[in-house]
Amino acid sequence: MKLIKLNFHKIQTEDSIMIIKERNLAVAIILTIVTCGIYGLYWFVKLTDETKYLTGTDGADGITALLLTIVTCGIYGLYWNYKLGEKVDMLKRNRGQDSTSSSVLFIILAIFGLTIVNYVIAQSELNCYANA
Repeated sequence: MKLIKLNFHKIQTEDSIMIIKERNLAVAIILTIVTCGIYGLYWFVKLTDETKYLTGTDGADGITALLLTIVTCGIYGLYWNYKLGEKVDMLKRNRGQDSTSSSVLFIILAIFGLTIVNYVIAQSELNCYANA
């Protein structure tokens, strides 16, 4: 899949266009805390959709992943965090950076209830694509 840059926030592949929005990490964290996690659910969906689009991988879309996480009482969320780590590694390699196994880090952070750190790491990588 060949990426064609149109402007700061719109990325086009050969068959579709998706807007990759740069998110201020501090604002996203504060909104997640102030809204008691509701913004975090929105952020979860957007991270899922944007990383899936940029990596071209198969898998659940954002809403489906969120529903699966809720229905399985968080078990799917652990799998999601692992896959998100793989996608972050893939995005780093696409930009020519060396990448360690983020999947292991993401799983460990998720087990200890620090999933928001995973969101920040993934969003930081997505922001590189929004600004590139």
